[in-house]
Amino acid sequence: MSNVKGTTPAHGAPCWVNLMARNLREAQSFYSDVMGWEFRDSSFGSNFSVALAHGEPVAGIGCCADAGHPTAVWTPYFAVRNADETAGRIRERGATLAVGPLPLGDGRAGIAADRDGAVFGFWEGPASTWSVGRGSAPARLDLKTRDAFAAAIFYAEVFDWAQPGGSCTVDYAHDHVLVQSAGRTVATLHGQDPGTDPDPAVRPRWVVDFRVEDGKEAAAAAIMAGGDSVPTLSPIGGPRDTPSFVIRDREGARFTVSGTRDRPRRPPRQPT
Repeated sequence: MSNVKGTTPAHGAPCWVNLMARNLREAQSFYSDVMGWEFRDSSFGSNFSVALAHGEPVAGIGCCADAGHPTAVWTPYFAVRNADETAGRIRERGATLAVGPLPLGDGRAGIAADRDGAVFGFWEGPASTWSVGRGSAPARLDLKTRDAFAAAIFYAEVFDWAQPGGSCTVDYAHDHVLVQSAGRTVATLHGQDPGTDPDPAVRPRWVVDFRVEDGKEAAAAAIMAGGDSVPTLSPIGGPRDTPSFVIRDREGARFTVSGTRDRPRRPPRQPT
């Protein structure tokens, strides 16, 4: 979390994204070069930092020094009223509770994997006004999974999506599910065959999409910084003429960027 006190996030809605890396300084160097982020210390301790874009919080980057820690991954966190109750719901529905709930700053956090293996977190406590699709927060949050509708049922039961009087609603479309809060889409669940992914080793996962000024420039910077990148289709609901890129950092954490300056510009009209 960005450890900003005094704001209660909407129950069930995404409230933060975080990367757990094995080397905090190297991760900060990579994302500074590729995304232009700056960093400040977090009150959670020396192993946590907050990434800033134009002075506003974007995401968290923490360090896990355990040599046995799996490949780094970007993890979305969802706000909950009661972390213990949420942990119970996760276990009851056949998913995996990996960490917590544990006290962290002014709140409590947990990390889990859904029934298909996609990793997500949950947070009980105050948070910043960070919100997907607004300001410095990620532009999009997408779940790539085998069955979007089965996944929607799981998350709806865990986070009270689509409950009367709840904070989040669900809209079912052809092959995807839109999760909305306050009239805005805050997450999209996509059904796909994992075998169609450019990387056959990739399993169902949550994908964080960050908005950048120039997607091609960010993709090139990732390669120069020791990561890699490949172009991908614009996500459902995103601008079709804005190229997107899948980027993998030095430790293998994947995320996407969507540029705003990549689209062809019309030449200026000549005076007649």
